[in-house]
Amino acid sequence: MTRYARQIRPHVDAELAAARAAPSAVDAFRHLERAHVLGQSATVLHVRAHWHMLRWGVAQRSLREVRGQLLRLVGAATKTAIGWVPRGNTGGSNVPPWKALPVEPPLQRLIDSARNTSH
Repeated sequence: MTRYARQIRPHVDAELAAARAAPSAVDAFRHLERAHVLGQSATVLHVRAHWHMLRWGVAQRSLREVRGQLLRLVGAATKTAIGWVPRGNTGGSNVPPWKALPVEPPLQRLIDSARNTSH
């Protein structure tokens, strides 16, 4: 696991836990999107975020989300290591998989901190 992955993982884990505890499906997916943005530069965390989104799609009986996540799982597993990830993309099937998006300032601070940590 890369240094970045080790540093950002607790934040990804916290978002995944918040998704599990969320009071609604909409709130849960919002936390999954945040986990995706944080983890998308680390293959294992990126795949993990999409796995949880796939599970969400199954639970919601959303064929669109399930199909989208199956495609994105393959992409995350094969493209992340070579840097083919659109920065800030939230990972849901409601967003094209190649589209870059602005990163929310609180998430950007966590990303910057994880990249700049000299541990």
